[in-house]
Amino acid sequence: MATITSLVDTTTTTNQGKPGDTVQINGTSLAATTRVNFGSAAVTPASVTATQVTFVVPSTAPCSGQVSVSVTSNTGATSNALPFFVIATPTTTGLSVTCVPAATGGAVTLFGTNFLTGTQVGVGSVGNVAVTPTQPSQVTFTAPANPGQVGTVSTQPVTITTAGGTSASGSTLIDYYLAPAITSVVPATGTAGDQITINGTGFVNVDTVTFTDSAAATATAVFTPISATQLVATVPGGLATGAGTITIHTCGGNSNAQAFTIT
Repeated sequence: MATITSLVDTTTTTNQGKPGDTVQINGTSLAATTRVNFGSAAVTPASVTATQVTFVVPSTAPCSGQVSVSVTSNTGATSNALPFFVIATPTTTGLSVTCVPAATGGAVTLFGTNFLTGTQVGVGSVGNVAVTPTQPSQVTFTAPANPGQVGTVSTQPVTITTAGGTSASGSTLIDYYLAPAITSVVPATGTAGDQITINGTGFVNVDTVTFTDSAAATATAVFTPISATQLVATVPGGLATGAGTITIHTCGGNSNAQAFTIT
C-alpha cells in the first residue's frame, strides 16, 4: 500500500500554500496512484512515479485552514493522510499615512489581514519592497522614492504578497507629492495684515505658509488656496522688519525660500 512521508508546496517549500500551487507528495509505492484526495475533493495527479506524485491545489480548496491529503490507487486502496495548510489570501484595509514625498518616499505602516507569510509590499509602478511581517494585521515599510514623477500628485496602489497570494490592487492607495515651488510673490513687500499673492507650482493641499523675518524668527500665515499655481496669504504679525523669506509646505515637502521684505 502507498505510504506518504511528506507534502511539499513547490512555491513555499513547506506543507502550506494556496489554490493553484503545485504540491509534491513524497513517499513509497505511489506508482499506482490515480487520485489525490484533497479533503473532500478528488484531484487528478499531474505526474506519478513510485516515490512522488504531484498535483495542483484545486480552486475549490477552503479559504484557509488544514486539509487532509491522501492518495488512492487503481485498486481503490487509500494511503495514510498528511495535513496541508491552505494560507488565506491577504487583504489590505488602510495606511498610517495617505501621502509621501516623491523625492524621498517615507515610512508607512500597512494594515490588513493575513500578513504573516508576507514577502513584499508593492507600490504600484514605483516598485516593490521586501518585508518580513511579525504581526498578522500590519507591517511597516519604507515607500521608495518616485524620481520619475511628472504630475504634482501620483496615486499608487499598495498591495502585499504572501504565501496566500497578492492582495487586491486598488483597495488601498497612497499619493506621491512633488514639492511645491514658489516663482513670485506680488507684492514682494508688505506689513502685517497685508494680503499678498504667491505664484508657483505644486500648490496642492498646502498645509502651511511660513514667513521668516530678518532675525530668522518664523510665523505661519492664514492663507486661501486659489489654484494649484496660486494662493493668497496674509502677512502675519510679530515679525521684524527687513528682508525675509516665504516658504510653502505640502506632503511633498518644503518649497524654495522666496524673498519677501516685511515693512
